[in-house]
Amino acid sequence: MTTPLAGSAFDSLRLDAVPDREALRRAYELPSDAAVRKQMTELTEQTRRLIGCSSLVLVASADAEGNCDVSPRGGPAGFVAVLDARTVAIPDATGNKRLDTLQNVIATGRAGLLFVIPGRTTTLRVNGRACVSTRPELLSQLTAVGKPPASALVLGIEEVYPHCPKSLLRSGAWKPEQWLPADAQPTSAEVTLAQLRMPELTIADIEQAEADSLKYRYE
Repeated sequence: MTTPLAGSAFDSLRLDAVPDREALRRAYELPSDAAVRKQMTELTEQTRRLIGCSSLVLVASADAEGNCDVSPRGGPAGFVAVLDARTVAIPDATGNKRLDTLQNVIATGRAGLLFVIPGRTTTLRVNGRACVSTRPELLSQLTAVGKPPASALVLGIEEVYPHCPKSLLRSGAWKPEQWLPADAQPTSAEVTLAQLRMPELTIADIEQAEADSLKYRYE
């Protein structure tokens, strides 16, 4: 007789999970007036400057079925272009070519951004409509990552929200003395090898492939 597969912890926890917004709100105090008021629908001079200082942005998207994804985008500070107070454009430097984020944006026309500034604790959330552009006159402006990209993710801003620094302060993300030693985590090659599930490959094969790809990281 076949033994049924055991459910995950999630399957157990969802049985008595918070059922609705009203129940969720009862678990928390109301937000402060400032926490509500600082949400805006366009960029100020100060939030433009934050974007200009950011070298890392996390892009959230979902496909038409609601399957979510968050992917990082990086470049020199200011690689994300502010086209106007309601529009930003992110060059799509060549990565793994899966195009998960771009396909999601085409499917739903929505995306969310979280701008991060290394060494600083303020982050900036920007949400709104989104599209993928291959317009040559736009791409020719977006050369911060080495050359004009194949496409750009363009976000039409509907929400701008600067987060307080608590999460980065709690994490110690920018404090080297709190970082784990390098050997406390698996290496990138070890993680990739396990994910690929290809017995013929070795750690050395993956490390060489990673080294080769980093030589051409801007292409």
